[in-house]
Amino acid sequence: MTKPHDTGRLKKIVEAFPKATVTVLGDMVADEFVYGEISRVSREAPVLILKHRNRSVAPGGGANAIYNLADLGVNVLPVGVVGDDEPGRLLIKAFRSGVLRDKSFTTVTKTRILAGMTHTARQQVVRVDREPEAEPSTHLTRELVFAAREYARASDALLVSDYGYGSATPAILNRVREKGGLNGVPVFLDSRHRVLEFSGISAATPNEPEIEEILGIRIGQDWAKLKSAGEQVMSRMKLQSLIVTRGRDGMVAFSRRHKPVDIPIYGSDEVADVTGAGDTVIATFT
Repeated sequence: MTKPHDTGRLKKIVEAFPKATVTVLGDMVADEFVYGEISRVSREAPVLILKHRNRSVAPGGGANAIYNLADLGVNVLPVGVVGDDEPGRLLIKAFRSGVLRDKSFTTVTKTRILAGMTHTARQQVVRVDREPEAEPSTHLTRELVFAAREYARASDALLVSDYGYGSATPAILNRVREKGGLNGVPVFLDSRHRVLEFSGISAATPNEPEIEEILGIRIGQDWAKLKSAGEQVMSRMKLQSLIVTRGRDGMVAFSRRHKPVDIPIYGSDEVADVTGAGDTVIATFT
């Protein structure tokens, strides 16, 4: 394994972020967090009773990738769809344009219940997902394609955040590519369930379980298997670069011109909440 070492070059890259423009085509998700203190055990069932303390809603999925890019100083052009509901309205407040709102669509909302005692770290105990019954309509899809194509032409890169909810499918990306919509624009992909179905991708950031699933293998701590798996995905997708995230084991970067680079985690490996980690990786990598 080789280790990253050129900090001077990395510093220059980071300082250049404000000069970059990135279009994000993605599934917009509202991450809701409900916090409570453990009060007692319920008499109705063997479950904890939580005393509600507070609630917050944060951007998730493609919306989180947008926020991460913006925090890095990048000029971001968002493309996605939300419903005409409270989570959708909360998300759309942050976007100047590009994100469509439609009454027939339900904003994807993931509600996480976190419990703990006073002065202790809260742990997630259950998650409730609210999802649209169907993918965006033909009319919405047409608008998504048009917006993504127009924005991409004015961008340095296109980030595709596919959570499986219909706003960033392989078919939509192919339509964006028509009529020279992506002429020379590199495409970075984060896809939860169908990474191999996409074509014309420059780089991707699957996690290790996703790699294991699509290749039908078990990697574990076997470096040789991980290296082989990464090279297979690179070859099958004709990628220029690939990052495989590995949770507490960090990540590994693959490229056509260099040996794989092992990137260890920074700080503690005892992580209580990994929400949005993949969105952060794809945003920074793009």
